[in-house]
Amino acid sequence: MSDRPAAPDHDGEQTARPLATFDALLTPTGAELLAAAAAAHADGTELRAGSRLRAAGHPPDLVAAAFAQAELRARAAAKFSQAERMFFTRDGLEQASSERAAAHRAARFAGLGRLADLCTGIGGDLLALAAEHPVLAVDRDPLHLRMAVHNAHALRDGGWEGGSGGVEALAADVRDVGLTGVDGVFVDPARRGGERRMSAGAGEPPLAWCFGLTERVEAVAVKAAPGLPVELVPPGWEIEFVADRRGLKESVLFSPALATASRRATVLLGPGDRSVPGTTGPRVVTLTGEPDPVGDDRDHGRPGGGHSGGGGPVPLPVRPPGEYLFDPNPAVTRAGLVGTLGRLVGGWQIDPRIAFLGADRPLATPFARTLRVEAEMAFDVRRVAAAVREAGIGALDVRRRGLAGDVDAIRRRLMPARRYLVPGGRTMTVVMTRVRDEPWALLCTDVTQAARADQADRADAADRADAADRAGRADPPDLADRTAGARGGPARD
Repeated sequence: MSDRPAAPDHDGEQTARPLATFDALLTPTGAELLAAAAAAHADGTELRAGSRLRAAGHPPDLVAAAFAQAELRARAAAKFSQAERMFFTRDGLEQASSERAAAHRAARFAGLGRLADLCTGIGGDLLALAAEHPVLAVDRDPLHLRMAVHNAHALRDGGWEGGSGGVEALAADVRDVGLTGVDGVFVDPARRGGERRMSAGAGEPPLAWCFGLTERVEAVAVKAAPGLPVELVPPGWEIEFVADRRGLKESVLFSPALATASRRATVLLGPGDRSVPGTTGPRVVTLTGEPDPVGDDRDHGRPGGGHSGGGGPVPLPVRPPGEYLFDPNPAVTRAGLVGTLGRLVGGWQIDPRIAFLGADRPLATPFARTLRVEAEMAFDVRRVAAAVREAGIGALDVRRRGLAGDVDAIRRRLMPARRYLVPGGRTMTVVMTRVRDEPWALLCTDVTQAARADQADRADAADRADAADRAGRADPPDLADRTAGARGGPARD
């Protein structure tokens, strides 16, 4: 992921310094500094702890490096379940795939032998690929490569199972590497040039070079930016858009040998998501299909994906909003699968160029928020603000598709004065959009959030009842009520 046209920042004489510091952090003394830095970061005493460690004779550069790792590891916990065992750089962490996204992607290479992980970075994808395969890891940044190999071995020692063939590391430009004996390739081109982020369709090495890898190896997967122009992707390749909950994170392009669909929208669910019945922990769900026949999906507000029709899916009917509104996940809109989702939930479009879907009944789906429409009107800030004020709400959310304007500024204008807010009251969602090509506002309640709150309340009540039942069985009948009260209520997870 750190492969760039210019040499890495730690080249030549400067390469030795970060590598030497990294080696020092791997020593027993380095481990002690890392532990002290982590403890100080957790309780906010970094300045005091840093001064104490330097006064004890530890090199200032090494102390600074330990505290930098403590900060990065804390941030990395959102991506990696064992971040405290790993090493990062700021750029490496930012560009690294999350653990769940990498594991989902690595499943495509099932049944293949040796793989190549090109532009390895700090090893976000390497960890998942090497769990089942021998892997050639290639990156031109020697520090990132060292970190990637260490991370793979550290997690294996912590219970993570490495592939039978292990990891072979090669510090080189990926364009100079032979792929003899490689059955599959994953490549994550850098999307930063120095301090600047490249445009959505750019990368280093370029996408055209990545697509050309199929002349040497049939099975190729390319990670790209979520804003990738879909017209850049060759025919026969699958385009997948990946969202973590409702945050669009990346696109992945699979060569014909790995493709299983034309378009795919993938959502990484959170541990508390109840949009899929039976979900008790983090899960990954996908929606596949042909892209919608018209429109431009690049603004995340219109259905479509550049597909010209000619045997493609039939467009959804267009009707006024119903009792419910589906707000598709950004992965669905970018994949051009709004029509596929609409057919799945029995919905329709409320405007031919807007991705909101109307429906007559609620349906739990991980691919959209479900909103109950309480009122609708032509969009006028004063009129909508009056309706919101009279609704007696506790909080306000604003969603916009198809209309111009600063959402935060509009939210401030719509938000009732504090005296009109109900403490602990419900959250209202104001949807700003177009209906019959006119600016329109829909005042809604998020059914998905309401269902989660209701399920949490029921679970809490069940916990209390279970605790009371346990207390009743554990104590004599005449003492059960008193001892249950003395315990202070049920234990919480």
